[in-house]
Parts: sequence; C-alpha cells; structure tokens
Amino acid sequence: MITEQQIRTVLDHPVHDADGHRIGKADHLFLDDMTGKPEWVSVKTGWFGTSESFVPIRDARIVDDHLEVPYPKATVKDAPNVDVDGGNHLSAQEEHRLYDHYGIAWDNAWHEANQPGDGGWAHSGDRTAATGAAGAAAATAGTGARAGTAADQDDAMTRSEERMTVGTERHEAGRARLRKYVVEEEQQRTVPVRHEEVRVEREPITEADRDAALAGEPIGEAEHEVVLHEERPVVRTEAVPVERVRLTTEELVEQETVTGTVRKERIEAELPEDPPATGKDRRR
Repeated sequence: MITEQQIRTVLDHPVHDADGHRIGKADHLFLDDMTGKPEWVSVKTGWFGTSESFVPIRDARIVDDHLEVPYPKATVKDAPNVDVDGGNHLSAQEEHRLYDHYGIAWDNAWHEANQPGDGGWAHSGDRTAATGAAGAAAATAGTGARAGTAADQDDAMTRSEERMTVGTERHEAGRARLRKYVVEEEQQRTVPVRHEEVRVEREPITEADRDAALAGEPIGEAEHEVVLHEERPVVRTEAVPVERVRLTTEELVEQETVTGTVRKERIEAELPEDPPATGKDRRR
C-alpha cells in the first residue's frame, strides 16, 4: 500500500489511469482519522482544473513522477460530487456514494480493513464507527498538509485560495478556398477586310494595238470570265496566363476579457468574551 509520504511527493503532479491517459492533477490527500493511512486523493480535472473528483488509492501506485490509479479516466471524471465539511472530513454517506461509484462493496472494504497484517484500510472494531475516509483530513496541494495525523497537527491553520489561470485553445473558425470556373463574354474588334469589284473599262483602238485587236475572227461571239475575291473576318482564341492567385493567412491579436470564479478561504477567530485569568489576550 502506498504510504502517506509517497503520496505527498506526487501532490500537485499528474494522475494517470491504467492506460496512461492523464486524468488531472493530484490536489488533496485524505487520511484515516485513526490510523493516518491514506485512503482517498482528490483530482483536479477540466481545462483549468475547475472540477474535483475523488478516487480511492487502495490499489494505486506511483510511476515515475505521477500517480497511477486502476480506474478509467471517464470513471474518475464521472465520480459523484461530494461535500467536504468545515473540518475537512468526508461524511459516511458521501463515502458510501464513492464506494458505490467505484464498484467497491462496503462489506468487502470492511472485511479487508479488519484482516490482521493485511496492510489494508484500518477501521475501528465498531461497525457503526467505521467511517474510513469520513474522518480523513485534506492535505494541501504540493506544498504541505492542511491536516494529517495527530502528530502532524499544531495550533496553526493554513488558509488557501484558488488562483485563476487563463489560457487559450485553438479552434477552427472557418474555411476559405479558391475555386476556378469559366465565364463567357462578348468582345468586339474592328478589322479591315478587302474585296474585289469588277469595273468595265473601254479604250479606243490605236495604231499601236490595231494588230492585236484584229487577231482572231473579225466578227463573232466570245466570252471572258474574271474571278472576284474578298476577305472575311475569322475569330480564333488562345489561352494565355494572366495572373497567379493564392490564399494567405494573417494572424491578428485582439484583447478579450474573460470572467471566472475563484474560491478563497477566510479564517475567523472566536475569542472568549472575558480575558483569561492571566490577563493576556489569547489568540489562535
């Protein structure tokens, strides 16, 4: 069984389940009132340690710098919320609820606790007084004990308070994408085109070309054909690269205020109305 000294070395250190998954951080140690043996440890869970679950350490073990418990992470996180009274004690009713959650039969726990030399949980011989962790005192996280065995107690009281830690986590806020598609538009261009037209030209016969003009039959039928040409506009297209487009991201920093709730302990002294016989003001 793990000793109180061993447990205190891992307070404020991680707590893992049997599969190595991190559950949270060991916060407080609860001891049996009669024997001073450790029975329960509270584990801070959640993003900022805002939840606290109780887990039995009867079968826990210390691995490297963390505590390993034989219960799944989900079982520990779903443990019932219990109230610790002003004296840092668990009630018998709250302890019963925790036993039921972890599948530990109260009769079996009682039987193991009263086996001589078994190193288990020690309870008194009176079953009605067998409160186990109901009389356990909570230890402070990491730095020292709130309350322990009678040998550890003195006339001082430790006051603790919660500190709020704010962090950030990254979430997907949206997506941007580039998509290329084809559109059609009409364009107009003016281009010169040429064509041929026929024109009849008449010129008189001169002495110089008389012989050429009299070649052939002097009188008869004849025919002469001329081919006319014209240009027509032709449209052709070709694909040419015009620009490159890409998406880039830019990180901007904004200030955002968050609100949280922290708990603080207050210590008040109840003083006697009349001064002691010695005439000195006695304060605790």
